[in-house]
Amino acid sequence: MDLVEISPKADPPVCKIIDYKKFLYQQKKKQKEMKAKAVKVVVKEIRFGPNTDEHDYNFKLKHAEKFLNEGAKVKAYVFFKGRSILFKDKGEILLLKFAQDLEELGKVEQMPRLEGKRMTMFITPKKK
Repeated sequence: MDLVEISPKADPPVCKIIDYKKFLYQQKKKQKEMKAKAVKVVVKEIRFGPNTDEHDYNFKLKHAEKFLNEGAKVKAYVFFKGRSILFKDKGEILLLKFAQDLEELGKVEQMPRLEGKRMTMFITPKKK
């Protein structure tokens, strides 16, 4: 048996006389249980081009709706190849339209932001 300090910040500090190895085992078990209960955030990506057609847009919009209903975050991005970087405004308009169409299912976590050759935006699902 050992004298184990349970709560050092309490006034006065709390100690128990218990088996130290058993105490360590129980602490490890609690931490493992807490880790298992933690919510894992899933991020799904949807890729657009600056000149994405209406049919392709609607197809990807349905996928994004499905992802948000499942509780996953959606990372939508417009990828600019070569000289298509000239159409930055088209990409931003496309992402803002995407966010507006998903307004009832999710909220925008990060507005469209240009990072290199990608303009990205994050949408999180709304709480039910």
